[in-house]
Amino acid sequence: MAAAAAASIRERQTVALKRMLNFNVPHVKNSAGEPVWKVLIYDRFGQDIISPLLSVKELRDMGITLHLLLHSDRDPIPDVPAVYFVMPTEENIDRLCQDLRNQLYESYYLNFISAISRSKLEDIANAALAASAVTQVAKVFDQYLNFITLEDDMFVLCNQNKEIVSYRAINRTDITDTEMETVMDTIVDSLFCFFVTLGAVPIIRCSRGTAAEMVAVKLDKKLRENLRDARNSLFTGDTLGAGQFSFQRPLLVLVDRNIDLATPLHHTWTYQALVHDVLDFHLNRVNLEESSGTETSPAGARPKRKNKKSYDLTPVDKFWQKHKGSPFPEVAESVQQELESYRAQEDEVKRLKSIMGLEGEDEGAISMLSDNTAKLTSAVSSLPELLEKKRLIDLHTNVATAVLEHIKARKLDVYFEYEEKIMSKTTLDKSLLDIISDPDAGTPEDKMRLFLIYYISAQQAPSEADLEQYKKALTDAGCNLNPLQYIKQWKAFAKMASAPASYGNTTTKPMGLLSRVMNTGSQFVMEGVKNLVLKQQNLPVTRILDNLMEMKSNPETDDYRYFDPKMLRGNDSSVPRNKNPFQEAIVFVVGGGNYIEYQNLVDYIKGKQGKHILYGCSELFNATQFIKQLSQLGQK
Repeated sequence: MAAAAAASIRERQTVALKRMLNFNVPHVKNSAGEPVWKVLIYDRFGQDIISPLLSVKELRDMGITLHLLLHSDRDPIPDVPAVYFVMPTEENIDRLCQDLRNQLYESYYLNFISAISRSKLEDIANAALAASAVTQVAKVFDQYLNFITLEDDMFVLCNQNKEIVSYRAINRTDITDTEMETVMDTIVDSLFCFFVTLGAVPIIRCSRGTAAEMVAVKLDKKLRENLRDARNSLFTGDTLGAGQFSFQRPLLVLVDRNIDLATPLHHTWTYQALVHDVLDFHLNRVNLEESSGTETSPAGARPKRKNKKSYDLTPVDKFWQKHKGSPFPEVAESVQQELESYRAQEDEVKRLKSIMGLEGEDEGAISMLSDNTAKLTSAVSSLPELLEKKRLIDLHTNVATAVLEHIKARKLDVYFEYEEKIMSKTTLDKSLLDIISDPDAGTPEDKMRLFLIYYISAQQAPSEADLEQYKKALTDAGCNLNPLQYIKQWKAFAKMASAPASYGNTTTKPMGLLSRVMNTGSQFVMEGVKNLVLKQQNLPVTRILDNLMEMKSNPETDDYRYFDPKMLRGNDSSVPRNKNPFQEAIVFVVGGGNYIEYQNLVDYIKGKQGKHILYGCSELFNATQFIKQLSQLGQK
């Protein structure tokens, strides 16, 4: 979303991390002299926060020579300062005290990802006293960085213990009140850290009677308490004025995953969402298995091990930034174009090289030489750029080819188009039973996803007889029916609460297949894959945001609760005090989110001048992971 926002959340979190690595002094880029060499000790939580934001090279530039996990075997390095970045958990504190006793490092800069309690601080103090290491504990900081930023405008709460805040955890029928409190506190702690890092106190809106409401109440209380404690408030002058929100506060819309269960199951057609759906894509890194050649190994020989390759898809990758939201055929075409332009540049360098090798002293050659020297100089200086271009082309060729294999093997274009029709209530050209029964179309899971979307979107649930027929077809296709069990209960319950979410009436228009990609010279053999073009339609989450951000009256959102933590007296009203549309908003999905929704919001905000949206969720799952949770919920 536009770079006009003074600082994206990614930038702010990166700045906070760099300051921490610089012993909590603001990091100045080109300060003369070597950085102070130090070691970084983190736990898995810290690792997940740092890895999408700082590369190993950037860490080295900050003076980090070694980065080690807290709970690994570490040798003493007595003359080096250590920066710790860990969660304040019991076992982390114990290990930290052990490090003090063993005198592993010269000095200790302790940074806690989330605020540490008074009693745990005392434990550390006692350990430092006992180890007579008090002078070596240089600083202790609460960093309030307990969330993971994946994009300039997207964050997720946690990755390590995500089952604690998962959709399944929140929607279990046997969850006790104390367990629910723990789930809510975990979510609120992270959201609180997010707003401290953002440097803004939001106005909160949420739906009633949902987990989102519980989060809103707790977050409002936590922000309120912090603002009231003037001496220690985290939202005072210096951080606030510097923020992008100096004049207007952001809107936080808390929605519950249950308002839309179809989207996370939906097959998708845009690049980033496809990568997340069909490949192993995790914290901005995609892991691919490379098939090692087609040659058959002699009978009896062990099958060749598949090579695993991993690629980081980062903001530095221009191609990714430009195309992650594009429909897949467009991506394939762009990779092809990039490859052709790269080859042209490469040929130019080769041509110049051969000219430079000219023999003979005739006049023509000499004048050509001086002419070409300039060209060659510029060609040589563009070499690093060329190599980087080549690396990115190779990366996206591999990733896109892997995605394409899935599309073709599972007929994902057919699923995508069919589900779009179901969700937009368009007439269907072939029966659902046919697709479910077609052994060539997709995996059992693909069929289950399709049927669940049909079941969720149907105004009227299919009759018992029809349902039995579908169930039989699904079972024959090898599907596990547990997810359906859960969705049935959910639908019966949701029916009492509200009408099914509507997905707008959209159609995907198949265009003639891309001639460019189809020609045989292309890397991508797209035969038989439909070139579907997306029409922008708003998904339920985007629609809710639009109502609340633009202050539109709509029965869907009119009774959303309104909280303003800055108001002295908290009063519950759904009447917003502020009548002006918001410029900045954060949508947060309690119960898990996905790249389809994120992309939908990005596309929505493109048309709104000067407005910014952030998308956050308690965990990021793809359809496979979501179905697994539904299946556990549906088990008898």
